[in-house]
Amino acid sequence: MNKLVDSADAAIADVKDGATVMVGGFGLCGNPENLIRALHRKGVKDLTIISNNCGTTDLGLGVLLKARQVRKMISSYVGENKEFERQYLSGELEVELVPQGTLAERIRAGGAGIGGFYTATGVGTQVAEGKETRTLSGREYLLELPLKADFALVRAWKADTWGNLVYRKTTRNFQPMMAAAARVTVAEAEQVVPAGELDPDQVHTPGIYVKRIVKGEQYERWIERRTVRPRPA
Repeated sequence: MNKLVDSADAAIADVKDGATVMVGGFGLCGNPENLIRALHRKGVKDLTIISNNCGTTDLGLGVLLKARQVRKMISSYVGENKEFERQYLSGELEVELVPQGTLAERIRAGGAGIGGFYTATGVGTQVAEGKETRTLSGREYLLELPLKADFALVRAWKADTWGNLVYRKTTRNFQPMMAAAARVTVAEAEQVVPAGELDPDQVHTPGIYVKRIVKGEQYERWIERRTVRPRPA
C-alpha cells in the first residue's frame, strides 16, 4: 500500500512517446512542477497533453512545448504562450480548443464512466462542427464525449503514503477529476505523511485513484501575470 517513490524521474519512468497525459493546473497555479521537469528530462515526444492551458512561453508546460515534446494540446485557454501561438499558426502543433466548463466535465465524465453528455455551450460556433446535436425542452445541445488519458500528473498540498490527496485552495482546480480519468495517476505532494494521518473528511482524491506519490521539492510557485496597484502615498 505504500505508494511513495524515490523521485519524480522514477514516478514517470513508464511514460512513453505518444502517450496521452493529463496535467493539473490553472495557468501556473497548482502545476506539478517536479513531474513536468522530469518529463522534460526524460525527453519523451509526440505527447498529447490535456490541460487547461500550456503554461507560459518559458514556464510550466511551456518548457515541454519549446522542447518539441508535445504533438497535440487539448486545452481551454492558451493566451499566455507565444511559442504555442507560433507552433499552432505554423502547423507544427495540433490544437483542440474546448470551453473551460466543457473541458472539466469531459474529464469528469471520463473518470465517472459516462459515455457522453449534452451541453448548450458552443452551439452555433466552431466548437459544434461535426458534433451530434439534439433539441431538449426547446433548446439545442451538443453531444460532448469523455476524455481519458494514459497518465494524469497532479499536484497535492498533502498526501499520505496510501495516495490519499488534499489540495489547497485554488490549486485544486482540475486535479480531482484528472486523477480519476487516467489509467495511471501520479501525484506529487508538498507534504507526505504516514498512512492514517489525514482526516478522511478532508480528502479530495481517494488513494484508490492514485498509483504513485512523490515528495515535491524546490517549488518556484510561478506567477503567470503579476498585477499590482500603486502603493498609497
